[in-house]
Amino acid sequence: MKISKLAAALLPLLFTTGLALAGPGKPGHSHSAVSAGDPGDPKKPFRLVQVTMLEGNGTMGFNPPNLIVKRGEQIKFIITNGGALPHEFILANEKDNLKHGALMQKFPDMQHDDPNGKSVEPKAKSEILWRFSKPGIFEYACLIPGHREAGMIGKVTVK
Repeated sequence: MKISKLAAALLPLLFTTGLALAGPGKPGHSHSAVSAGDPGDPKKPFRLVQVTMLEGNGTMGFNPPNLIVKRGEQIKFIITNGGALPHEFILANEKDNLKHGALMQKFPDMQHDDPNGKSVEPKAKSEILWRFSKPGIFEYACLIPGHREAGMIGKVTVK
């Protein structure tokens, strides 16, 4: 039985990071356990936060670049790609995002439609409803090769 290069690269991560393969479509994946908390419950109250993805003058970023939330708070992120390039919004701790970013270097066409991460085309929008159940400092980042390095990182402090 032959397995693809993508499957071979992802298989070890399945058992070490909670990585699970997504359904049919473009290569992608989702996390069954995420360092930043849990998917939100739409039947419970949430705070709406607009996040815009931007690029220009050799830099990339998110607006707002920082967010403070209370432990247990639910946030509904409305994510708008205001740029001319595709971007991502991946919510996790820095360690997990760096590991994920290394995988993206090998598979730059990976797409995300997960509870904690979305790929967003230029001028498009997406949403994530998230419950921050763990205290700490987390981030939302674009893991497309070169984007994080150009500044596409936002910080979430959970108190």
